[in-house]
Amino acid sequence: MEFNNVNFDTYFKNYPNEEGYFGKYGGAYITPELKKAMDEITEAYFTICKSRKFIDELRRIRREFQGRPTPISHLERLSNYIGDVQLYAKREDLNHTGAHKLNHCMGEALLAKYMGKKKIIAETGAGQHGVALATAAAYFGMECDIYMGSVDIKKQAPNVARMKILGANVVEVTHGLATLKEAVDAAFEAYSREYKDCIYCIGSVVGPHPFPMMVRDFQSVVGFEANEQFVRMTGELPDAVTACVGGGSNSAGFFAGFLNYPVDIYGVEPLGRGTKLGDHAASLQYGEEGVMHGFNSVMLKDENGEPAPVYSVASGLDYPSSGPEHAFLRDLGRVKYDTVSDDEAIDAFFLLSRMEGIIPAIESSHAVAHAIRLAKQMKHGSILINLSGRGDKDMDYIIEHYADRLK
Repeated sequence: MEFNNVNFDTYFKNYPNEEGYFGKYGGAYITPELKKAMDEITEAYFTICKSRKFIDELRRIRREFQGRPTPISHLERLSNYIGDVQLYAKREDLNHTGAHKLNHCMGEALLAKYMGKKKIIAETGAGQHGVALATAAAYFGMECDIYMGSVDIKKQAPNVARMKILGANVVEVTHGLATLKEAVDAAFEAYSREYKDCIYCIGSVVGPHPFPMMVRDFQSVVGFEANEQFVRMTGELPDAVTACVGGGSNSAGFFAGFLNYPVDIYGVEPLGRGTKLGDHAASLQYGEEGVMHGFNSVMLKDENGEPAPVYSVASGLDYPSSGPEHAFLRDLGRVKYDTVSDDEAIDAFFLLSRMEGIIPAIESSHAVAHAIRLAKQMKHGSILINLSGRGDKDMDYIIEHYADRLK
């Protein structure tokens, strides 16, 4: 399959290139000192992670510790309620720790172990990446620092407690908007001081090369599992697949399993309160090319060309840029990117909970909402949603802000 002269039969061999670029997006815009650290990680990834010993150990961990493969569920009642299109969900909420994040965290932590590192650090927004990395640190017996904005600490109290119980040091970030972007800033600053003894386990397909590639590759298990499972379950491929996009780790891994197949692919960004700058985090819809956090992609900018303030009801999606591969796939036209508002996401959150007994993360609810909208436009067919996480972490926030919906 080809899109704009890109052959998807050989896509993963060609993208990113050796410098970490997906077309014009990606790269490593970092200091010479950090470049040495990234080169060390790149070399380790292409040697250690390609070895049979590493692959066998990671597969064992996924099978015996994470509970993979996660199943696909037919959302029969929800499908019948909406119309004639059949909705299905890839259940990453059933992956250990309740989200897709553990897929790359166990891979990154295992790599750190093979590299002889004693400590892992990271940022987190919704807390799922922080919980997953704290879990990986406990599993491998490593130190762990998690940087998290004070706004998100308040919104995601259950996940903060989980990180602390697992033994992680949660570092509160109070400057700026005190959300995900600031947490990334603080984590990078800490890594620049400690890189000789630790590894920064980026929580999405963002950051300098090799992280957009590494995280995608570790997360691609979701997409390849889903492709095989869906065909086994139904005898055919889905007509469309959809996943939420903030930085874009769950969607990049999910899409990887379908890029070379005749399937419509949709990435769903958070429209938040509306289209005004500062009211959303839909960088692929409203952003422009720019460099932040060590990589070139599409980002939302303020009047000075700096990363703009962003907002989403979902803490894991309020990031002013998106992974470079998403920007590349958007430009190619292989993936269509759309938006879902806060209100639509919350409606989908309650609808899936009450019709299927599945409480989704608010991040994942954006994909559910988009699938519902798409199903109403289609006359027949099937849609597979990547249900990237469960909603346990969002309970306090939902009770505080949507108490009227609980009656």
